[in-house]
Amino acid sequence: MTAQRMDVLYPRDRIAAEVDRLGQEISTDYAGDEVMLVAVLKGSFLFVADLIRAIEIPAKIDFVRLASYGSGTQTSGIIEFRKDLEMPIRDRNVIIVEDIVDSGFTLECLYNKLLLQNPKSLKICTLIDKRARREVDIEADYVGLTMDDGFIVGYGLDYDERYRDLPDIHVIEGAPA
Repeated sequence: MTAQRMDVLYPRDRIAAEVDRLGQEISTDYAGDEVMLVAVLKGSFLFVADLIRAIEIPAKIDFVRLASYGSGTQTSGIIEFRKDLEMPIRDRNVIIVEDIVDSGFTLECLYNKLLLQNPKSLKICTLIDKRARREVDIEADYVGLTMDDGFIVGYGLDYDERYRDLPDIHVIEGAPA
């Protein structure tokens, strides 16, 4: 990507407030119980680190890594599992933690795969719900921020492995959505 203008879409204080709110909602919904967060790498690593600290009930964490974008900006619709869970999820309250729900293909694939492992409950938590490009009927149970369209980077979100380290979420003007 050539040098493009990046504008802050969600500043770090707004992100922190949303993460705290999500942590409180999850803590309330599962009061007296335990949750297992299943974070989707790489994009959700900053989000899940902040989220688990905002959750006030016992929480465990595991990671999966899936790929569908490569270095492009359009999903291929083909999902590749590159890292699977290391802990069993049977009879556990599981929350998939995703950085962004875009087309929904990756999330739907993961959701259906985890459902086959018989969790006690299975919910979805996303930092960003990007509605304009949704191609499958899947909804997050916990949503931090919503947006219509645009290509965003920062706070774990990347373009070709760059910009993950930015503390704010930026929209790249003129980039393909």
